[in-house]
Amino acid sequence: MDLAEDAERYRGELRVHCYRMLGSYEEAEDLVQEVFLRAWRGRDGFQGRSSLRAWLYRIATNACLDHLDGRARRVLPHHVGPPARFHETRAVPGEVAWLQPFPDDLWVAPRDQEPDAAAITKETLELAFLAAIQHLPPRQRAAVILHDVLGRPAREVAEVLDGTNASINSALQRARATLRTHLPPGRLDWKPVRPPSDDDRRLLRRYMTAVERGDLDTMAELLAAEVRTTMPPYAEWFLGRTAVLEALSLSWDATGPDYVGEFRVVETAANGQLAAATYVRQPGETTYAGFGIGVLSVVDGRIAEITAFHTPALFEVFGLPLSLDR
Repeated sequence: MDLAEDAERYRGELRVHCYRMLGSYEEAEDLVQEVFLRAWRGRDGFQGRSSLRAWLYRIATNACLDHLDGRARRVLPHHVGPPARFHETRAVPGEVAWLQPFPDDLWVAPRDQEPDAAAITKETLELAFLAAIQHLPPRQRAAVILHDVLGRPAREVAEVLDGTNASINSALQRARATLRTHLPPGRLDWKPVRPPSDDDRRLLRRYMTAVERGDLDTMAELLAAEVRTTMPPYAEWFLGRTAVLEALSLSWDATGPDYVGEFRVVETAANGQLAAATYVRQPGETTYAGFGIGVLSVVDGRIAEITAFHTPALFEVFGLPLSLDR
């Protein structure tokens, strides 16, 4: 068996597993390299008693646990303070680790013919789940991902985490109780997020056009009454259609002091949800610079949440140019 070649087949799903554990695409990418290094060093210990996938998942899980030791959980702005008004500046105490998006193009499905592939297809990467699971201690997080999301038996999870069946079942009970306070109702069934419908995509196109035109009337039609908007790494966030429209009216007003610039928007996909990348051209400039990647949550035909990640460094990960000429 060529271990390096065989292990490489699982790079995509191991990246997803590490991302779910860590909440960071960049850290997940680095950890996959660490997983392969550990696998190579420990290759003599792999004797085929389990599948190669199961062995690599064990290595990946423990690499993530080592990485998380002593680190703060990743969060979104609404986890660190109450909603703000437009000109209210928030100081975040200490260093904050922000949740990152994951590009759908790198969400690799496992091969159907492999016996333990079916459970992996249950996985979900939606931001609501990622944000909720970050509230769990690392070992509880690993237990939930391995058992409830990936469908591994408790005895296998116990082997991965060097525990007992009883300790794993206890950890799962505590984790589920915590998640109920952070997830929307009914989400403990771990069903994959519903793929965006044609209606959802039409809504996304209307949203993109409204942003490019600075069209507040259309935006008001698209937003839910209790819409929430965040833009990590900024701590300020807005709750409710009125507050969001107030912020947009000021930042889109070309005659005002808070004008951000002219936008261009490109459709993308992240975390199994609708997403759009924004580029901005400020007065006097000739090109549009990458500004943020917005992930949208749609409920009952309206936008319920916009998480706009102001992380231009991730544009290349999403296969997006860093700037546009028009």
